[in-house]
Amino acid sequence: MTSKAATKPATAAKPKRKVSAVHNTGSAAQKAITSRAKAIFKDAQPGGETSPVDGGAGVRREARALFWMGWKLSHIAEHLGVPRGTLHGWCKAEKWQDTPAAQRVEYALEARLSTLIAKDVKTGGDFKEIDLLGRQLERLARIGKYERTGREADLNPAIEARNAAPKKARGKNHLSEEQVEQLKSAFLESLFKYQLGWWQNSQQRTRAILKSRQIGATWYFAREALIDALETGRNQIFLSASKAQAHIFKQYICAFVHEVTGVELKGDPIVLANGATLYFLGSNARTAQGYHGNFYFDEFFWTQDFERLNKVASGMAMHKKWRKTYFSTPSSIQHAAYAFWSAQRLKKKSKIDVDLTHARLAGGFTGEDRVWRNIVTIMDALAGGCDLFDLEELKLEYSDAEFANLLMCGFVDDSFSVFPLSMLQPCMVDSWELWTDFKPFSQRPYGRMPVWVGYDPSHTGDNAGLVVVAVPKTPGGALRVLHTQQFKGMDFEAQAKAIKAATERYNVVGMTVDTTGIGQGVYQLVQKFFPSVRGMNYSVESKTMLILKAQQVINAGRLEFDAGNKELAASFMAIKRELTASGRNVTYSAGRSEETGHSDLAWATMNALSHEPLETGTDLATPQGQSFLVISD
Repeated sequence: MTSKAATKPATAAKPKRKVSAVHNTGSAAQKAITSRAKAIFKDAQPGGETSPVDGGAGVRREARALFWMGWKLSHIAEHLGVPRGTLHGWCKAEKWQDTPAAQRVEYALEARLSTLIAKDVKTGGDFKEIDLLGRQLERLARIGKYERTGREADLNPAIEARNAAPKKARGKNHLSEEQVEQLKSAFLESLFKYQLGWWQNSQQRTRAILKSRQIGATWYFAREALIDALETGRNQIFLSASKAQAHIFKQYICAFVHEVTGVELKGDPIVLANGATLYFLGSNARTAQGYHGNFYFDEFFWTQDFERLNKVASGMAMHKKWRKTYFSTPSSIQHAAYAFWSAQRLKKKSKIDVDLTHARLAGGFTGEDRVWRNIVTIMDALAGGCDLFDLEELKLEYSDAEFANLLMCGFVDDSFSVFPLSMLQPCMVDSWELWTDFKPFSQRPYGRMPVWVGYDPSHTGDNAGLVVVAVPKTPGGALRVLHTQQFKGMDFEAQAKAIKAATERYNVVGMTVDTTGIGQGVYQLVQKFFPSVRGMNYSVESKTMLILKAQQVINAGRLEFDAGNKELAASFMAIKRELTASGRNVTYSAGRSEETGHSDLAWATMNALSHEPLETGTDLATPQGQSFLVISD
């Protein structure tokens, strides 16, 4: 439709239009807006606002602009000379009322930009305005895209550019405050009553804990130390008889953090994002005088040269802000650590009488020497909510002496032992530091190097023991116990499978299995996949020869096993001399029966050692030397 105004010449005088009183009496600001609108839309087309070339588009844009400025259709019709019905049609068709504010501005910018571009002769100011209008249209386009996607990068190109750059990696071993709270909550929710007692006394300067085996002490203290490191930034130092034993702490910590937060802690030592460092030390702690922090001394009753190592460890926590924690299953009352536990080392300086009874220390007690002591037996663990044990089964499995020592925190008087702890301690080495040719976590830990296997089967439902011993590289060289494994409640076939698994990991060149009694069943099954296996029927004579061979090897300093393997040490310590039922001969046992001893790992080790002639390592050794054992058919 062509308006009346569009048919008039551009130079003709525009008739005076009657405007309503509202607009005639409007403010100066409103008049300025009206004037600016006219300026924007004037000469929108080459023929001007009334040019027939655009078919009335220029008038329509002017009418739309006035409507968006708040004019009523009747006033616009009167002002522009356009029928009100025409305006109403435009308004309805283009939905002027529903047009968003941003789009209204965009239309105005487009109209002005079209006017400037259509000019034949442009000034410098025109070009500047064109550039400005173009940038404003671009901004409006981004706003429109942001309204559709909700992506902040669509609104601000700088954000997209920033995100496109390589992201800065989060700090190593970083845990947020929320993740720390998650770890602490998961930790506290998982505690048994006796572990909660340890937590409540975690700020004690010095703690000494005597505990039953397998009640989760290492597991607990690994988590306790982690929480303290995260909350306070204090270093944590874990001391064990060997580095392999110390790394159990690391395994517990890494598994706990990954389980709760999904974060994988890395490094050895582990350095947290807040600067706290977690050290895992074995016998190399003697070179760690420069370390400082809270320290945890694991199985201190089984550590060789306790006094020296403890002096170094105590120096790490000399400042009063550091904490010291000692925990262990008991060993021999002759061990150097007993003087620390009983405060005998201080009794010479002052009159100190420490009550070491279970009744006094079951709930924890701080003695006159300012050491908080605690005893947790298996009975205490059961009463504290630990439901991981079958007490009646354990009573059947262990001898009275073993039950008292391992589970009831009773010390062993090894003065009658064939292998006292003092004799075994030189054999206890830090394997990770000394055995550079042994990789315990590899598929082939010892490569193709030859080994011997000794096996002591489960006889009456008790433990079965498997031991792998490295063949000496030179005659009279070290006999290293590379691997020990215990099995409970397994049938013949399961025991045979365990032995077969060992033959698949190691290059086994010799194997000896105890065939006494029902051990014959395991022997026959092993024969099927390892035909050269030797079966040995225990007798007083054969057991005596095994003991003599082991004593010879140990006294010569040739036997080596990891210092963290306290189970093997305890197994040797449990062997004692006793008379046979007839009273005519001396035999060796550990309380399992009158015929044979219970110390499965010790007997399995001696079975492996039996492959070496008795005279090896002595002046009587010959190249043709043979094993001293009488092998059963």
